[in-house]
Amino acid sequence: YLAEFSMGSQHNKCAQDAHDSYQSASDVAISELPRSHATRLGLALNFSVFYYEVFGSPEKACMLAKAAFDDAMSVMADLGEADYQDSAQILQLLRDNLTLWTSDMQQGGDNQMEQDGTNVEEL
Repeated sequence: YLAEFSMGSQHNKCAQDAHDSYQSASDVAISELPRSHATRLGLALNFSVFYYEVFGSPEKACMLAKAAFDDAMSVMADLGEADYQDSAQILQLLRDNLTLWTSDMQQGGDNQMEQDGTNVEEL
């Protein structure tokens, strides 16, 4: 969260530290958890939002979100009801972000921070 609020060189350091932590967690999740596991999907969701909002890399955000979505969808039919529900909710969020982000990129990126639901307005 520090990367979202810090500025200048502090922002760059915090963003890189957060990226490295997300990458390490993703490496563990990919090697240890099933493709449709809710924790793995939630991590992919958070990491993709990080790429979009903090790193300013919508292409990387979309690639990560789409890969996680496609990987999980390929095994969703094999899940029990409870696991299916948990994973399906996160998959919907991934799909919603992909739709929003690809639309934004096609429009030139002017609405990146306005439409993602995380924009904070000062009082």
